[in-house]
Amino acid sequence: MIENRAPQESIPKLALNRVEAAQALGFSPATIDRLTQRGLLRPCRATYRPIYSVKELERFLKENSKPSEWSI
Repeated sequence: MIENRAPQESIPKLALNRVEAAQALGFSPATIDRLTQRGLLRPCRATYRPIYSVKELERFLKENSKPSEWSI
């Protein structure tokens, strides 16, 4: 039987689990857990496992980044 399926398009992820979020930020999953406990990262808890939106990870980086003292 031949199935007529269109090639699966790559849909960008809107949210990541804690392991994916850790990889995206270059942290360990334990660091993601600590940042969440400190309130620096806010996951969506609508599901059994917390998920981190890409926008939330971008917000975290923006709010916790300091301009380099060496920038011109």
